[in-house]
Amino acid sequence: MPRGRQLAPLELDAETREQLTGLSQSTTLPHSLVLRAKMILASAEGISDTAVGRRVGASPQAVGKWRRRFLQRGVDGLYDELRPGRPRTYNDERVAGLINCALQDRPQGSTHWSTRTLGQAEGLSQSTVSRWLRTFGIKPHLTGTFKLSVAPFFIEKMRNIVGLYPNPPDHAVVLCVDEKSQVQALDRTQKALPLDLGYVEGFTQDYIRHGTTTLCAALQVTTGEVTARCAKRRPIRIT
Repeated sequence: MPRGRQLAPLELDAETREQLTGLSQSTTLPHSLVLRAKMILASAEGISDTAVGRRVGASPQAVGKWRRRFLQRGVDGLYDELRPGRPRTYNDERVAGLINCALQDRPQGSTHWSTRTLGQAEGLSQSTVSRWLRTFGIKPHLTGTFKLSVAPFFIEKMRNIVGLYPNPPDHAVVLCVDEKSQVQALDRTQKALPLDLGYVEGFTQDYIRHGTTTLCAALQVTTGEVTARCAKRRPIRIT
């Protein structure tokens, strides 16, 4: 004869089970929500709260709490409720105004916003700006580059060149030689990818060079002497 308090029956339809399974297998949602979904799936097997707690690593009291919440409100009951505290200082329109400024405007005399300059422009504290930018995954201080090579056998060539560094031939010195431009006026060959929620600003690696002065140098490996020469101004070309 079963002993103790009888648990209320917990049955899951196909749609709810699929939703809970997705929550329990997520790698991006909060751990607490993932754990609660696992509790409900285990409880649906008809085992006790103690057994469920041992399986998922939680106390029986916690299992019972979220089981009751699920029976009352369904999957929505597994999410954290708003807790009492100090009222919000800024409304949604204020937050949206700062986000739009960070994504669409540029600071005067600079290329990117910092939390300090953005706060000064919007009349907010640096800590508030930093918290909002982290919440929406906005990183004005970062940029990325992109380049899709269309060169034939690009992968094979890259492996041959990069492979020299981790595994050079015996009695060999691997040197990377490139031109060094001192003053450059650059235009990108493609438009920049704009800063957006969760994405940094992106630039193509290809650029148009407008008559740069280039420093060409050679290293004499036996003596360590560097021979340098500045080339004349060159016409526009794409590198």
